[in-house]
Amino acid sequence: MKIKDHFLSQEIFEIKETETQGVYKTSPIPSNISKYYESEDYISHHQDSGSLKEKLYKFLQSFNLQYKKTILLDRIPKNSKVLDYGCGAGEFVKYIENDFEVFGFEPDADARKAATGKLSKAVILDNIDTIEDHSLDAITLWHVFEHIENQDEMLEIFNRKLKQNGILIIAVPNPTSYDAKHYKEYWAAYDVPRHVYHFSKNGMENLISKKPNWKLRKIKPLILDSYYISMLSEKYQKSSLFWLKAMIFGTISNVKALFSNEFSSLIYIIEKK
Repeated sequence: MKIKDHFLSQEIFEIKETETQGVYKTSPIPSNISKYYESEDYISHHQDSGSLKEKLYKFLQSFNLQYKKTILLDRIPKNSKVLDYGCGAGEFVKYIENDFEVFGFEPDADARKAATGKLSKAVILDNIDTIEDHSLDAITLWHVFEHIENQDEMLEIFNRKLKQNGILIIAVPNPTSYDAKHYKEYWAAYDVPRHVYHFSKNGMENLISKKPNWKLRKIKPLILDSYYISMLSEKYQKSSLFWLKAMIFGTISNVKALFSNEFSSLIYIIEKK
């Protein structure tokens, strides 16, 4: 499938299935990939503008943050040691820092600065080598894993940093969801070339099953993602009334997923053996 970078460059990329069935990779991956992140819109929520749009975003974000924290609390006790890998501007780290001993890793200097300014207890890192091996109870990647090209290497590192029976939580978009099939090449969550990999539910299950050190324990949905992704997809199509259409198709996607489990984004809860 050929996909345009609707967000920034307007360049065309191709998505090809890898040797793991259901896992796809963007081709080619630019050597100067950092330039494809150079947009104020990509970090638009690092600062609170006070606009109605920003307030609505923050309101909905609070539901997502609580949902994510609940997933952690269902798996590990309070005061456990947690790494949020690819923490961005640190919203999740800030939200859970009073419940856990929290580290955030973020490679982007501007995002690290924004995150650090929000925190009172948690620590933001630019290198996770400083974290002691076998010391973490959980590692979370909220829409980060799809950006990582050296995934096998990173899974080995995560395995080394986690305690026995530690939890790895990976949330990624699902290209076999209804909204992905509806919007096709305009589906915003393809987000090429920033999203290097694309995982169907079957694809992530296949990937984890090949890793002897990991066990997939549960899959949960990110309900609100269908609305946000549909909104961006409608904007890429230059639709009028894009907010209304996003609500309609986002809702259809979620209703269908109640029966198929193919939600717009899925959370994979994986245990270290």
